[in-house]
Amino acid sequence: MGRDPIAYNKRSDLHSPAEVLVSQPSPESFLELALRCGAEAAEVFQSESLARPVSFEANRLKQLETSQADGLALRLWRNGRPGLAVAYGAVEPQALVDRALALSDLNEPETIELTESAASQDCPDLGRSVTVEQLVTWGKDSITQVRDRYGDVLCGAGFDCETETTRLINSKGLDCRVTDTTLSGYLEVEWVRGDDFLNVSDGVVDRQTINPQDLLQPVLQRLDWAKENAEMDRGRVPVLLTAKAADLLWMTVQSALNGKQVLEGASPWAELVNQAIAASSFTLRQDPKSGPFSCPFDDEGSPTLARTFIEKGVLQGFYSDRTVGRALGTGTTGNGFRSLGSYPTPGLFNLIVTAGEQDLAGLINQMEEGLVLDQILGGGAGISGDFSVNVDLGYRVSKGQIVGRVKDTMVSGNVYQLLKQIVAFGSDGAWSGSCWTPSVLVDGLSVTGRSL
Repeated sequence: MGRDPIAYNKRSDLHSPAEVLVSQPSPESFLELALRCGAEAAEVFQSESLARPVSFEANRLKQLETSQADGLALRLWRNGRPGLAVAYGAVEPQALVDRALALSDLNEPETIELTESAASQDCPDLGRSVTVEQLVTWGKDSITQVRDRYGDVLCGAGFDCETETTRLINSKGLDCRVTDTTLSGYLEVEWVRGDDFLNVSDGVVDRQTINPQDLLQPVLQRLDWAKENAEMDRGRVPVLLTAKAADLLWMTVQSALNGKQVLEGASPWAELVNQAIAASSFTLRQDPKSGPFSCPFDDEGSPTLARTFIEKGVLQGFYSDRTVGRALGTGTTGNGFRSLGSYPTPGLFNLIVTAGEQDLAGLINQMEEGLVLDQILGGGAGISGDFSVNVDLGYRVSKGQIVGRVKDTMVSGNVYQLLKQIVAFGSDGAWSGSCWTPSVLVDGLSVTGRSL
């Protein structure tokens, strides 16, 4: 489903079909019973999902699946003490309520954070479901076209149509429901040339349809670039991060913008609101209504808001859930997200990095010497911003042209410094998790590695 905060699957805690029982009592029955048993406030968070993934391996169709799951989380407060219990499939309401009450006895009292509403909100499904046959066709067509150009490669692919319904009700009258259908696909190519192994992959997500060309063309382009290997100069060089690799920057940015990190004193931007923290070409905003990850309310029932976090390099503010927003004195920004088994916490969705004017080829042409970074190995930067990662897929640029793939190479630097050294953003763009990002050219990263 498209309500996921960046880089995480919110529904990953749902069980497999074999673990799902036959039916679930109504959410209202859990809420009513919790109040009768002494809770002064309660909330029920329900999720139901149906996915039909198809997968390809070694150029052939491997598996057709139907994955169905449902789960329900009851959160309550008794004497101000919170308790949370989760059920998958059918469960006796009394058993779940008793479990939540028992857990509440172990916790310290806290401020009860529930969204109030006197009206229900039932949001229409903005996506379009497609058949399994269509998913299979997309996969076969993508693999066939790759092998028409590169007959000795092995291709893997996966396409999925997932529909998820989320409902949230609480004892203050809130009743929100949204159904969301999302289409997704990926294409992966393995190319073995003697002892030289190359892996190229790309993915796409949409609500209405998938155009296999959106997967095929980037993959073929990267295979073309990788026909020859090239030795990379060591030292500090300009680096062009493609839309895939740019997430190396944005994961740290989202952490620094998290109001919880501000409260804990971990964000280096905590005292820098209305100050320049990046190049003037950098604008970062959240748009609840655009893209495949749009959603009308967060997992606390608060309306999601259009918000600009960084405008022309100047920090505008942070994002928060109800609890963090109260502590900051700003109120919630509609960014409270959760899994079934966890309490709400600040999370981002539909994050948009404003694109530039030049396409990827144009950015490459303006590089005298440098590196195109497309895929990395290893973890990215944490809240500190420091990183040192292996280049899984990268290309040397010389005199504005890609001259070959680089191997055995590492890049290192600091995200906060790179944000101030942005040269340009591309006019291209792609969804990475629920962040839409173009490619980005930065002034320089430290490059190390051994010679060919």
